[in-house]
Amino acid sequence: MVVWERPEPSSRPVPAPLSRERIVRAAIELADADGMEAVSLRKVAAALEVGPMRLYGYIETKEELLDLMVDAVHGEIRPGGDGWREALRSLAETTRKAVHRHEWFADLIGGRPQLGPHALARGEAVLAAMGGVDVDLAMPVVTAVDAYVIGAVRREIAERRAERATGMDKEQWQRTFGPYLKRKFATGRFPALSTVVHDAVHLDADETFRMGLEFVLDGIEVRISRDSRP
Repeated sequence: MVVWERPEPSSRPVPAPLSRERIVRAAIELADADGMEAVSLRKVAAALEVGPMRLYGYIETKEELLDLMVDAVHGEIRPGGDGWREALRSLAETTRKAVHRHEWFADLIGGRPQLGPHALARGEAVLAAMGGVDVDLAMPVVTAVDAYVIGAVRREIAERRAERATGMDKEQWQRTFGPYLKRKFATGRFPALSTVVHDAVHLDADETFRMGLEFVLDGIEVRISRDSRP
């Protein structure tokens, strides 16, 4: 029986009452503070001030704990809006916000299909908004948007981690490597790249994400329109 359907043990009196919800919340707090390496059944038990064996009545393995953590974050992803385009835009933006709140989520999103109740509710909400889209296109369309979002947020989180590892923010990085790029561009071997670096508008992370998302949605709209023609 999967963890979401398995009954919890009977409640025990204070000082340390437990539930899967409390266990998952404690695990998420550890991961938010110190990353996934801070999450183990032993460390979660310590945070809850109980013995590790108390947790096994609620969660049998660390993999189950990770599944529950991921599903809890899916509960923060609430697609909305009228029509498929607004629903997909909302899906993308709320997913990105969830990853920014829970950096570790970037490492787990996009793996095996998520079947927890919050993930299923998220999928139902999105597909319900795709009512005017051919049934054969609905899942590929959602998958395409998910793929864009996963790639984009993983890059953003990788940049965050690089800043922490090197101690250099974007401006410091540019000052450090700017002279090197100028020397390379001066050779004349990279004219297209030089033009983009010097002349193109440089967008911030929010603008870059939204523009890329609109590219994806525009392409989807063209395909849907084409396939809906008589």
